[in-house]
Parts: sequence; structure tokens; C-alpha cells
Amino acid sequence: MIIDNGHLKSDALDQQVAIVTGAARGIGFEAVRSLMRLGARCIIADIETSAGQEAALNLAREFGQEQVLFLKTNVGSRSDVRKLKAKAVKAFGRVDIVVNNATIAPIGSVEKLSIDYWDRSYGVNLRGPVLLAQAFLSDMIKRGYGVFVCVTSSGLEYMGAYETLKAAQSHLASTLDAELEGTGVFAFSIGPGLVLTPGARHGVSSLALLHGMSEEDFYEANKEHIVPVEVAGAGFAAAVAQAKRFAGQEISSLQALSAAGVKIGDMSDDCSLEHLKEEEILDAHRICGRVYNTLLEQSEGWKKRSLFERQWMLRDFKKNAGMTVEQWLDSLRKLEAALATGTGKVTSLEIPLQLLDQYYGHLKELASSYEKNREKLSEHLIIISNWQEDVRALRKLIGR
Repeated sequence: MIIDNGHLKSDALDQQVAIVTGAARGIGFEAVRSLMRLGARCIIADIETSAGQEAALNLAREFGQEQVLFLKTNVGSRSDVRKLKAKAVKAFGRVDIVVNNATIAPIGSVEKLSIDYWDRSYGVNLRGPVLLAQAFLSDMIKRGYGVFVCVTSSGLEYMGAYETLKAAQSHLASTLDAELEGTGVFAFSIGPGLVLTPGARHGVSSLALLHGMSEEDFYEANKEHIVPVEVAGAGFAAAVAQAKRFAGQEISSLQALSAAGVKIGDMSDDCSLEHLKEEEILDAHRICGRVYNTLLEQSEGWKKRSLFERQWMLRDFKKNAGMTVEQWLDSLRKLEAALATGTGKVTSLEIPLQLLDQYYGHLKELASSYEKNREKLSEHLIIISNWQEDVRALRKLIGR
């Protein structure tokens, strides 16, 4: 299995109990399979009885009958979610992990798609996760441990009834991260990428027509972005096993696998500095110092803000830059030390400079939205652009 190829131990989730919704097939099924490979006991919560029973039977053959259970569940139904909790606790004693994988994806323009489809999408893609949060978080908080995962997706035209509610799941995870701080319960959101599950293939035919394309042309245009279903599911499991690291963030399956040391295709974990010339190493070392000092000054400035402002800024940074400020400062110190000697390797996930670049772009957007004084806005944008240029220069030199 793909999950075996990294550094996660086979008992990383030993005896933990996970509920994965919509897990009768596709990404959810592969997520359950990888979670069980890491030692978890799993509950398949799906609305399709025959597919759910078959999935549980197949997994029981692979991992043991006592390790997996299928429970028919409509996640948008309050009574079904209550029954799910009661049966899960009766069977396994508790629930440690909830992965909100269940989804429906109506296809059509905002103008023409019936509001009934929007209501159905709301029931599965947002109401369901909220009901599950309300059902399971309190017990997790009492035990001081738990993982709550929302599943997101990036927007495409003609998928508004799906993407809008998926975006809401990202905000739900971010809100939960703030509310759960210090409890030992971690919430984050993850995007699987473009995965051609049976459900996705069914929707592609309609989506391709709306784009004026054949299905073959659609697949060809997006072939570089297609993620195998096992990879996407394994990424979910890898993220759960590293929940503390990803708390409050919006990540991808590939990012979670990379952090777990699993290489997929051309994905590389390490960046060697050996290719750099002496003058390039000196330049990179100097620029890295500026990037570090900029971020240190920003974080010190945030400490002087009001409690509300400070918490908002720290959460906004973590969400957009991919790590906490402390993690970033630590990573930049390590990079600076490696550059000082001119040898060694830099772990790419620890130095995701593209995310710091994007964060400064995000700051410019915020400044443009809130600063009405044109002169002050121009000054702010110049300062942020200088920060961003340092990051881009460093990216160019070390290949990140």
C-alpha cells in the first residue's frame, strides 16, 4: 500500500476509532483502508447499504472482522447522526477521528440549477459536518484528544452548488481550530485533488458539455492534475496521523503524503544545496536572513495588538502560510544554518516558500480592501512587495 512507503509506523493510529463518511467506495474507501493499515478501527458511514456492506466485507477480509463496521447513515439527518454515534460507541467504546468525506456534486450554472439541488448539497456538504461536529466533539474534548477533518475543493464554473459548500467546510475547520485551541482536539481541511472516482466520472460528462468539450478533451486538458484514488485516500490517512502538525490549515493529499515521507511520481522531499555556486549560497544566506528578520518583526508587532487582533492575525497567517509563525521561524533558522555551511539538504515541506509568497500576496489583497487612503496604501504595498520579492528571490536560488 502507498501509505507503507513513508515513515509513518504501522501502529501510528493503533486502536483509535475513526468514522469516515461516504466511504463505501472511492476516496473514502481508500482512506479507511489506509487508516486501518496504520492501526485504526474504522466505521464506514454511508447512505448506500449494499455498497457499504460490500466495502466492510472486503476490509474485514484484509484486516479482520472486528476492525471494521458499516453503519447506514444519511449525514444530513440529525436522527441518523445520533444513531451513528450510539452504535459506534456501543461497538468500539468511543470515536477518536471523524473524516467528512461524504459529498454530492450537482452540476449546473448558478442561474439555472434548481434550488432543490442546492438544498441537497447543503444537507451533505455542510449540514452533515456540523451535525457530526456537534455529535462527537464534546466527547473528544473530555478525553483531551480527537481529530476532525473537513474535505474541501477548489472552485470551477458550473459547480457552484458543490464548491460553495465545500468552501464553507474550509471555514468550518478554521473556526473549529480556533475554538478547540488547547483542548488536544485538532481540526483541519484537506483537498484530495482531481480524482476520477465513479461519481466524479459521472459528473464529468455533464461538466464537459457545459465547457463545450468532449469527455476525452476534458481528461486530456486536466491530465496533469489527476490524482489516483488510492493516493488521495492515503493522503487523508497520512493527514490524520499528523493532525497536530496540520491543525487549522487547508492542505492537500499530496502535501500530507510528502510530510509523511511518501513520494508520489516526481514529488521530492529534499532540496540539495550542492548545485549552488559559492556566490549564490552567499546571496541565499543573506536573503534568508532578511526573510527571517521580516517575519520576526511582524510576529513581534502582532504581540502588541489586542488579543482579538493578535489571534486573528496568527490564525490567518497559519491558514495562508501553511505553518505557524514559530514553525516558520524555526524552519528559516535551519535553512540559514544549512546555507551558512553550503552543504546539506533542506526538506521541502519545512520550507514551503511558495506558501509564504502567497501569504504576502494575500496581505496585499487585504491592504487593498481595508486601506482607503491611497498614499498610505501605496506605501504599504511597496513594503509588502519588497518582502515578497525577497521570498521569490530565495525560492529562485534554492529551487523552492
